[in-house]
Amino acid sequence: MSTHAIFRPPVAHNEPILGFERGSAERARLQLRLEQMRGECPEIPLVIGGKDITTGARKQAVMPHDKEHVLAEVHQGGAEHVQQAIDAAAAAWQDWSRWPWEERATVFLRAAELLAGPWRDTLLAATMLGQSKTAHQAEIDAACESIDFLRFNVEFMLRIYSEQPVSSQGIWNRMEYRPLEGFVFAVSPFNFTAIAANLTSSPALMGNTVVWKPAGTAMLSAYYVMRLFQEAGLPDGVINLVYGSGAEIGNAALASPHLTGIHFTGSTPVFNGMWRTVASNMERYRNYPRIVGETGGKDFIVAHPSADVDSLAAAIVRGSFEYQGQKCSASSRVYAPSNLWPELRQRLQEEVATIKVGDVTDFGNFMGAVIDESSFKTQAAAIEEAKTNADSDIVVGGGYDDSKGYFVDPTVIETRDPDFRLMREEIFGPVVTTYVYDEAKWDDTLALVDRTAPYGLTGAVFSQDRAAAADAQEKLRYAAGNFYVNDKPTGAVVGQQPFGGARASGTNDKAGSLWNLIRWVSPRSIKETFVPPKSYRYPFLDADPDSAGT
Repeated sequence: MSTHAIFRPPVAHNEPILGFERGSAERARLQLRLEQMRGECPEIPLVIGGKDITTGARKQAVMPHDKEHVLAEVHQGGAEHVQQAIDAAAAAWQDWSRWPWEERATVFLRAAELLAGPWRDTLLAATMLGQSKTAHQAEIDAACESIDFLRFNVEFMLRIYSEQPVSSQGIWNRMEYRPLEGFVFAVSPFNFTAIAANLTSSPALMGNTVVWKPAGTAMLSAYYVMRLFQEAGLPDGVINLVYGSGAEIGNAALASPHLTGIHFTGSTPVFNGMWRTVASNMERYRNYPRIVGETGGKDFIVAHPSADVDSLAAAIVRGSFEYQGQKCSASSRVYAPSNLWPELRQRLQEEVATIKVGDVTDFGNFMGAVIDESSFKTQAAAIEEAKTNADSDIVVGGGYDDSKGYFVDPTVIETRDPDFRLMREEIFGPVVTTYVYDEAKWDDTLALVDRTAPYGLTGAVFSQDRAAAADAQEKLRYAAGNFYVNDKPTGAVVGQQPFGGARASGTNDKAGSLWNLIRWVSPRSIKETFVPPKSYRYPFLDADPDSAGT
């Protein structure tokens, strides 16, 4: 298809967040869709090459807050389905990789508008029911952040494409940003529907084709993301959805010589295992695979003795307990100065005691359930460890109950041991541990924050002393890829705070920025000479007049 114009797509903007206030139209629409989807139990297929594939091996998608309620029966794939998906991706790549950028952009810009309108309630309801998110948490994730990725990535793509080399007289130098040669393996987590949408659509926007393995605890929302892309006009085979065992699907994908990239969000151990597998398979690949991963975190809030207690307490509650602490960025360790701790402890006890936990379709609940039985056991073990440890106390919370759903109370722990396990290891739930430091030892505390955990994802400093805040930014330079001053360490917005961290938290390729999209292209330099020389001789070869005959 020829293009005879330089097109400008719509200017990207962040999707406004709906409030779902009592009596609002959006609240009524969402409640209706929730009720409808609670009563459905669809049979969900794999989607390979645009075709629905049923395998007969099915897994139930259940509500974490009502674990006996089955939302869907989901067909599970195996190695043979991965190969089918790879073949479908290869066939689609022949055309899709050559589509004009504006045609690819149109697909995902249309998906953004569909999600902002008629698809919004469906993606919200699927995320709320299947992943136990409140209306607000689902709104900022499944709707707003997903839409933002789809809109802003088009803008980032054009910024990459516009980066061109200098041309000297008589020459035109160009840089072409080719799609990668092969397929990208996208592995998405349960905790953000938006991450699933972005892990798949960002490589596809740049002209790649994708084999997608979503988390087994987010199968319902993944299905509707796939259907959204199809309705937006995504050609068959560009994104191929394969449910199944992580090990079986992953091993088959990583064994293919056509693997050209991995786009991953999940746990650090799983990512490390994938990297090892890639290394062991290196000789079989046609290209060195791009490996992009956002993994774990042990995110911190460190308070200076000058911090405002009310702001600090609010940040701890929101940063630790929104979506049950199941955010890679959730604050799970707090360093509180001794001069503020008595007041802060009381504020936390008062605030956390007001948090309601339960069924997310009840809009009065601030928290739902943790995602599954495994997570529930992890949280329960952490709480019991704190109760029995001589150097630790439960400040507030500490309860848990899985009789109906996987419910864990928001829990604040105080420890007198700065190297206590719960200050070092990620447990990914509504449990935050506080260490109270001597207010005179600010410098020592910053060093402690930096060395305690292996991660480097998010962190925050609270201080009304500007010099202390600047000091923390410098001394914690590599402790967090997203650093916050007087704000909770969660809630990065596409186009505003590109997200990602290093150390054991991933490759820091910054989702929500051009730095992520640049990983999904292979640049080619093109030099064209308008009037090429007709002789190999350079001017310096001409003899000097006085040297004639010598």
